[in-house]
Amino acid sequence: MPELPDITIYIEALERRIAGQRLDGVLVRSPFLLRTAVPPLSSLEGRPVTGLRRIGKRIAMGFDRELWLVLHLMVAGRLHWRDPQQARLAGKHIAAHFRFPNGVLFLSEASTKKRASLHLVQGEAALREFDPGGLELAGASPEAFTKALNRENHTLKRALSDPRLFSGIGNAYSDEILHEARLSPVALTRSLTREQIVRLHEAVDRVMTTWIARLRKEVGEAFPEKVTAFRPEMAVHGKFGKACPRCGAKVQRIRYAENETNYCPTCQTGGRLLADRSLSRLLRDDWPRTPEELDEMRQGGARIR
Repeated sequence: MPELPDITIYIEALERRIAGQRLDGVLVRSPFLLRTAVPPLSSLEGRPVTGLRRIGKRIAMGFDRELWLVLHLMVAGRLHWRDPQQARLAGKHIAAHFRFPNGVLFLSEASTKKRASLHLVQGEAALREFDPGGLELAGASPEAFTKALNRENHTLKRALSDPRLFSGIGNAYSDEILHEARLSPVALTRSLTREQIVRLHEAVDRVMTTWIARLRKEVGEAFPEKVTAFRPEMAVHGKFGKACPRCGAKVQRIRYAENETNYCPTCQTGGRLLADRSLSRLLRDDWPRTPEELDEMRQGGARIR
């Protein structure tokens, strides 16, 4: 799922292309995408784009008469830009396209689970309903960060990726932040020391600032076409079984539902393996406590993946 750094780069690329441009036409091809009927999408045709905003992980396009087109890409949604002379993007994954005088913006969703959404609403009050209320990270004071962190007593992984607490952080960057801060993903928010909270706050700022700058440099003036949650420069996210760039230990993971948490046991958990819910329930007392025990079990033929 595109998170704060990716959405920031998307918005900057869109501002360079469609700010002030007239929307000549919009076509929704996926029956699952559009979630509102009033106002109708046709009411946007012929209107210029007056502004773009990020609302958490959503992109909001503003038009006159306080009309707002709110797009949530979810896991598999991606945006693509084509100049007029190349304004064709075929394929069954194209969910919608938006025609402007200088090009076409395509929305694709390469998943059978159609989760991306598009809403058209009118007025600031209607737009605010899409804001879950999480703290905006840029320039957040230590006091505001601590207050948001301690609002509820959750694991750090859950707290960082909760849009009601923090804006724009998801599965990928929460892994990177916790690795940078050298904190366990299952540590409880209200159990942290003052020093650990400071370290976490600094890690959030450092990881987000670094990645936004890195993506800006990578994209330049082009349109971001390689938006992914799995990047070779990442320290732990998506790096299960690979070496931690800080200490060289093997990155481990906890799998749950459709997500997983990646972490370095040496840097983050004092060398202890965190229990994978399904596997630890199956193995019970045989669940390995350290990476060394895990390697021994694998070498002995135990099927732990």
